[in-house]
Amino acid sequence: MARTLNLAVHTVRREAFIEAAQRLMQTKGYEQMSIQDVLDELHASRGAFYHYFDSKQALLEAVIDRMVDAGLAEVAPVVAAPGLPAVDKLQRVFSTIGRWKTERKALVLSLMSVWMSDDNAIVREKFRRTTMRRMVPTLAPIIEQGIGEGAFHAESPSETARVLVMLLQGFQDVAMELFLDRQAGRIELAEVEQTFASHTAAFERILGAPAGSVNLTDRTVLRAWFG
Repeated sequence: MARTLNLAVHTVRREAFIEAAQRLMQTKGYEQMSIQDVLDELHASRGAFYHYFDSKQALLEAVIDRMVDAGLAEVAPVVAAPGLPAVDKLQRVFSTIGRWKTERKALVLSLMSVWMSDDNAIVREKFRRTTMRRMVPTLAPIIEQGIGEGAFHAESPSETARVLVMLLQGFQDVAMELFLDRQAGRIELAEVEQTFASHTAAFERILGAPAGSVNLTDRTVLRAWFG
């Protein structure tokens, strides 16, 4: 019984550090945030911090893991929705994730600068692996349903899902570059829309879906980021 109680206390305290870091990243940014800032936020000791995390980077990884968990929790009801066609499920999954990120735009922007830094290559790779491990089981049932409905034509739902996640991970990097170019005034919105359309077409080809049958671009989200 005591061990269970200690585990619960450990989890709550660890989550408090993650929550504080997430708040600070939204207000100050990751690079500007220090471990001392986190300690001051919680009135905690440095020893307490290192009991749960061995570095600031480890805390960052925990924040990212928490975001992945929260994002997937948002789309879980869509994946499980009875009677909803697979194409609609797929579109709702990505529009839900897009809106979820938009609602946390300050945090996502803070993570963006971290993501593109060479100093955080290990964090990037861990995030890619975590995303692959978590997203494939999310997309595979939708693809399997779509095959059964005749909307998708693919051999293996799980392998198709894996390829799609790889495509999405690459497109995430492209989207970041587009965002920076758009902020700097180097490209027009039409170019952003064309790039999104090209990746959507690639998505359809991998699924074996008819051209124009899948729309992964939520225009409200697109304009919230690219104006």
